[in-house]
Amino acid sequence: MLRIAIIGTGGISDSHIEAYLQFPDKCRIVALVDIYPEKAARKAEKYGLDARIYNDHRTLLNDGNVDLASVCTPPYVHAEIAIDLLHAGKHVLIEKPMGTSLQECDQMLQAAQASGTLLSIVAQNRFRTPYWNLKKMVEQNVIGKIVHAQIDSFWWRGHNYYDLWWRGTWEKEGGGCTLNHAVHQIDLFQWIIGMPVELQSILANVAHDNSEVEDFSTTVLRYANGGIGQINASLVHHGEPQQFVIQGERATIAAPWKVVASKQKENGFPEPNPTLEAEIQSLHDRLPELAYTGHAGQIQNVFAALEGKAALLVDGHAGRQTIELITAIYYAGTSGEKVKLPLAPGHPFYTTEGILANAPRFYRKTKSVENFADDGIIVGATSDQPPQKKPGADSRPPA
Repeated sequence: MLRIAIIGTGGISDSHIEAYLQFPDKCRIVALVDIYPEKAARKAEKYGLDARIYNDHRTLLNDGNVDLASVCTPPYVHAEIAIDLLHAGKHVLIEKPMGTSLQECDQMLQAAQASGTLLSIVAQNRFRTPYWNLKKMVEQNVIGKIVHAQIDSFWWRGHNYYDLWWRGTWEKEGGGCTLNHAVHQIDLFQWIIGMPVELQSILANVAHDNSEVEDFSTTVLRYANGGIGQINASLVHHGEPQQFVIQGERATIAAPWKVVASKQKENGFPEPNPTLEAEIQSLHDRLPELAYTGHAGQIQNVFAALEGKAALLVDGHAGRQTIELITAIYYAGTSGEKVKLPLAPGHPFYTTEGILANAPRFYRKTKSVENFADDGIIVGATSDQPPQKKPGADSRPPA
């Protein structure tokens, strides 16, 4: 029976807790950690958890009653917390993004290797049937060479979203919609399409003047085989439409699922190819539904990996690859240059310090609240500085 700790009890922690609760024969949540202990206590009450409440992850380091920790805090403390836990012999499942720089990712990988512990990065969309099946269809090569692929990570957030004190700064959030919202779509893109050899990007902040970071980005990627990719990230799209479309030489497939195939007339103009569409549809229809999806699907795989029954499907190296692609997008959007991959350790954006020194500040964050609550906003500082922490509390904010 694995003993689980949840570190950071903000909104995303619900997804972890609800996923763990689907496996009562394999695990038990024994600890909740948050700088606001009352928030952790409310979470325990919400789910009926018999769990210890702490305000600092370091209290867990010498606790022999914790085997695996889910890290659900803001990005800027992911590396510190994960490295501490890994060196203490705890397995770690860490929320997106893995870290705020490639250097942090490499430090986490080194800690996992040194301690012999498991490090997995949340990529729950890989464990959703539509995307899982999309990858299977690409692997079967039924659409031929991929000539163009596009993924849209379109969300909408109001102006107040960036009032929360740690959001909207390069130092605390590590970036804007590209890192913190599109990370899962970017992970899917590189998982299914692969890593490009070169890219160009545009970053912008078009609607959130209480934020240093971007609320929109668009990127064009070039692949070694001549194919082209596009990645779009946004916090300004009403209705939050999402799509992943893959254009092959023989047909187009997409999630949400669709298949369209054309064949040429004598003059080169298109006409439908229903035979090929039916063939591809039949192959797709034979693919099974996943038994567990989202966070639960990934946690099931983590358990299987710890039991030696399966390979870990999203390890630290997979998480690092996604951060490398995002880092290249940020550098390209900042410098206006074409960026070639892979990025070397000497790259200007390899370290957090390099990013902080060079990243664009679209606006100065001038309003800050301590926390959002269900029944209103708790007002904290009124500048770009975080609020004063409570006596005895950790400096790490909840997610």
